Order: sequence, then structure tokens, then C-alpha cells
Amino acid sequence: MLELEHYTRRSGEWLLLDATALQDHVSHRFPDKAEMPGLQAGSHPHHVRQWLLASSLFPAKWVNRLFSVGGIKWSGNQIGLLAFPAAVTATDKSYRNLAGRPQSRSAASPPVLYEDDYCLVLNKPAEMPVHAAYEGHAGTLDEAACRHMLAKNDPLPVRHIHRLDDETSGPVLYAKNDLAQWKLDEAMRNKEIDRIYVAVVQGLLRQEKGTVDGPIGKDRHHASRRRVTPSGDTALTTYEKIGQLAGMTIVRLRLETGRTHQIRVHMSHIGHPLVGDTLYGGSSRLLGHQALHGERLVFSHPLTGKLLDVQSPWPDWLKRLSGDTRP
Repeated sequence: MLELEHYTRRSGEWLLLDATALQDHVSHRFPDKAEMPGLQAGSHPHHVRQWLLASSLFPAKWVNRLFSVGGIKWSGNQIGLLAFPAAVTATDKSYRNLAGRPQSRSAASPPVLYEDDYCLVLNKPAEMPVHAAYEGHAGTLDEAACRHMLAKNDPLPVRHIHRLDDETSGPVLYAKNDLAQWKLDEAMRNKEIDRIYVAVVQGLLRQEKGTVDGPIGKDRHHASRRRVTPSGDTALTTYEKIGQLAGMTIVRLRLETGRTHQIRVHMSHIGHPLVGDTLYGGSSRLLGHQALHGERLVFSHPLTGKLLDVQSPWPDWLKRLSGDTRP
């Protein structure tokens, strides 16, 4: 497998590729040289595009888009790709709401769990929405991601790849450029991003592990609620018991599909709503929000393809509720 990171480096807005080394490597995949366009000093960007398309190093859609905006260049033995253009902060949907609005002193910046030139993973606290629900909506995780990039003087167009419910804590993955977004969006569609959660549910689960297989659809009696219904979308959740408390069970869950409120709906469906989840029958006596935390996020890096396993430490509310004393 080609380890692309050894042949590339970022220089400002450009991704620079060592064309000589890459041509040597790629040529081994094309025994018939006629199938592979060649590159030489002075090659026109059109020829560079043809070479990139034939090499299949990057998605064809991305390569063609770069070519259409003059984002492919050739200099010496390097190919330059305009992979990291800065967002236009005055018009970008994620940045424009920050103009003239200082960060609240009481608003702590969510910790960064992982970051490189392509990806950012922020640790979302409970009760912080991922994205704005209306124009001017402040205090979102998207806003925190933009403020983080501005503080680095690197305002890339960060976009969340998946979401968590407002009251759920845990890691949220952001793409920092178009290439990363296309690759990670595709991974989400193909169910190649693994999300593992920990929840505290009401009642004592009898089984050590199990699977809830129940299609989920809208509840016609309640606009914001979902329910298990034969007419819903396929939904599959696996769980295992990892601890037991007085009248409660701690479970680790894995989503095989990604339906709205899936864990909350499925656990309520089997008679064990999440502690604090009043929308689905849970009690708020011990916790003012649903007891659900994203513990791990596993995905392939959009450039290198290497598997990344990003872990989020248990938040204080989960430690307190479960009696866990881990640091």
C-alpha cells in the first residue's frame, strides 16, 4: 500500500507532492507504459491532471474541481494541489456568525482529542449543540471549531462529519478541507466510521450482551420523538453490560446504523431507558440530561488510510453516576 504521507507535505494553502518519487512508485502499477501519462519539466496542468486521474491517488471529482479553479501546478519535480484554501470568513457559513461576537468568558473551549492538517476531533460536552439551529445561534461546537482554527491563524473550512445529540457528550469529527470531507463523508455512507458509546440505563439488564434490531421512524404523536415501527428505517444496535448499580446498568453500545436518537429509542424499546432521558421515559432525578457518552471514534485517515482510534475520557457526570474514580 502506498504511504502517501511520505510523498507529500503542506506548504500554506498547497499540498506539495514529490512527483519523481511518486512516478517511480505508480509506474510499477502500469506494466504497459502507454497506459500511464508521463510528466516532465514544463508539463501543462492539464497533463498533470491526466496523470493524477490515471494514478488514482485522489478522488477524480476532487482532482477535476482543483483543475477547474486553477488549483493544480507543476514546479521543478513537485506537483502542487490547492488543498488548503482558507475559508472566506465573512461569507463561510461556519465563520460568519463569529464576526463582532467575542467568546463568552464562561464558555470553555472543548478539548482537542486529535488534530492534523486534514482532521480535527473535538470533545463535545453534554448540553452543547453541534451546529446552529437558527441564524446567529451561539455556543455551538461548530463555533468552537472555527474559533480554534482562528486562534491558530489557519481558518480552514471546518465541517462536522457526524453529529451528537445536544445532551450527548463525546468526540465529534471535523474535516478541514474538501478532500477530507469527501473521503470522510463517503466513509460515513459506507458505515466505515465506528462509534462506540457508554450509557447508564434504568433497571438491571439480564443479558450480558445483546442486539436490538428494530426499524426506527418518526412518532406521529410527538414531533421530536422517534419510535420503533415496521415502517421505519433499518436500525441495529449492539450492547454489552460493563457494570451494575442500584437499579441501573452501565452498558457499552455500538451503532451498526446511524438513525436519529437510535440508542435512546432502542434502549427504551427494550424497557431500559437512559437515565435522565425524559423524552423516552427516563427519570431526571439523578441527572438532568441523558446519560450517554461517546467513548471512541474509529476511522481511516482521509489521506493515509491509516486507522485512527480516538478515545474520549469519561466525563465527570458519568464517573459520578457510575461510581468510577478513574482520572
